[in-house]
Amino acid sequence: MSAEDTSLGELLAATVPMVRTLNLQYLETTPERAVLSLPDQAEYHNHVGGPHAGAMFTLAESASGAIVLAAFGDQLSRAVPLPVTAGIAFKKIARGAVTATATLGRPAADVVAELDAGTRPEFPVHVAITREDGAVTGEMDIVWTLRPNG
Repeated sequence: MSAEDTSLGELLAATVPMVRTLNLQYLETTPERAVLSLPDQAEYHNHVGGPHAGAMFTLAESASGAIVLAAFGDQLSRAVPLPVTAGIAFKKIARGAVTATATLGRPAADVVAELDAGTRPEFPVHVAITREDGAVTGEMDIVWTLRPNG
């Protein structure tokens, strides 16, 4: 983990209480990819002994937010990132610790070019949630926007 990963993770843990509540761990945060982990915690289990759907949704949404901040943090003085829509598909039973890996669905430069042109760009983020054996237990697709300030 780099100092950049730690500082972004620390920033999000300090400003987003749910990150602290679920003990989310930031493993990688770059403009190309964000990887977060949800430890296995009995207090967040569902009726089949795995992580609750709400905890997995929060994990995936948090991974998407991390990549958005890593990719567009230099734009915060003129725009605020906001999620527009989110959908999640649960593929397999999750048990134990799970990891969410987020990737941008469009080049960041294209999004910034739209912002430069005076529009409110939207862009997708895809998140895969995996368990320790590598099986994909869920997928989330989130559309984000950069809303210009003022």
